[in-house]
Amino acid sequence: MAASVCEVRNLTVQYGKRVAVDGLELDLHAGDVTLLLGPNGAGKSTALSAISGALVPTSGTIRIAGCDLATDPLRAKAKLGFADQPPALYEFLTVVEHLEFVAAARSAERGEVDRVMTRLQLTGIAQRPCRELSYGMRQRVGLAAALVGDVALVLLDETLNGLDPYAARSARGAVEEVAARGAAVLMSTHLLGGAERMCQRAIIMDGGRVVADKSGEELATLVAGGAGALEELYVSVVPDRGPT
Repeated sequence: MAASVCEVRNLTVQYGKRVAVDGLELDLHAGDVTLLLGPNGAGKSTALSAISGALVPTSGTIRIAGCDLATDPLRAKAKLGFADQPPALYEFLTVVEHLEFVAAARSAERGEVDRVMTRLQLTGIAQRPCRELSYGMRQRVGLAAALVGDVALVLLDETLNGLDPYAARSARGAVEEVAARGAAVLMSTHLLGGAERMCQRAIIMDGGRVVADKSGEELATLVAGGAGALEELYVSVVPDRGPT
């Protein structure tokens, strides 16, 4: 088994009396793309925000590339790329300025910005201010910022949403490439069709807890069952509660 890049132990996040994430236990391994599925309000975005350090959990520990996020946050976050929802961009910087800023913060090698911009088809909007971008373009710039540099862990919160077919294909390819270079990827999505073909693991959350976790041969057998197999697993473990 590949090395563990991220270790999450007993992660709990409460908002007042409401428990958004309830004792999450998670190990993410180098080279794996893990899907994080679940209904709205399941705790996916909260879990991603806590693992990224964007919010402080109520309890639990998180280690990224061997660094404790609570006691050594700068070193932990230096190995982390996070595309949140909606993408947090520097609105008055151009696309290339935004990515160059992120690359400098990560001490990325020269050429990294050009690489991700080319891979995600952003060169044509390089000089456009971020505040002028459409939703889909913002998604692509947010993904590029998450991938630039030598990241060990990539967290994506519904980052493939809102992309046209060409942009979605390019984004999936970029995610697969960063995983092939040894990063662990944790990606929340409601778009199962393309995502299920690129993942090595699928986790389903409901009510702040993991209710299904499939990987290896078990996941391969499930996906081999044809289009919709992962959706069938989802509906078998997550009840339809209607609008929430």
